[in-house]
Amino acid sequence: MTDQSVTLSDSAAKRIAAIVGAEAGKSALRVAVEGGGCSGFSYKFDLAEGPEADDVVVEKNDAKVLIDQLSLVYMAGSEIDFVDNLLGQSFQIKNPNAVASCGCGTSFSI
Repeated sequence: MTDQSVTLSDSAAKRIAAIVGAEAGKSALRVAVEGGGCSGFSYKFDLAEGPEADDVVVEKNDAKVLIDQLSLVYMAGSEIDFVDNLLGQSFQIKNPNAVASCGCGTSFSI
């Protein structure tokens, strides 16, 4: 059985809290999986006012992430990380379900 939980790294939680805190009326980061991208699926990141009825809420420290049930199927067991390196700053999802991903780290295939 696959672990359905999605976790946040410390760096992701810190960055999410900073981004959401700077946007009036927003309380969380919404992460969704959509069809498309160079590998078949892509991650979409948006700021949200609050959870929808079917959302899973992932919290760490002052950060809150919302994931809808359909996206959770593709993201089960994943870790959301925030990376700051020579290539730039970005959220990256370490997804054990993905069999391939693109160089930009925002699309994947299962």
